[in-house]
Amino acid sequence: MTIQITRPETEALIKQRLQTGAFKDAEDVVFQALQSSPAQTASAATGNGTPAKDMVELFAPLRGLNIDFESDRSKDTGRDINL
Repeated sequence: MTIQITRPETEALIKQRLQTGAFKDAEDVVFQALQSSPAQTASAATGNGTPAKDMVELFAPLRGLNIDFESDRSKDTGRDINL
């Protein structure tokens, strides 16, 4: 089987995992990702009509990606409210 990666962000994630030294090649990265993500959790989060049971299940596919939501977010300085 041949798998083609077309999304640059997916390729970057695979390269990031390889640089850790924990994986021997890209196939190993994909294999570990598939094993750590149960099929039912992945299908619930992909919109196939089965809703996630809770927030943990909803965000399970993102586990292990080390996403930092704070650094890319503009800080809210608030605004004055006249009452």
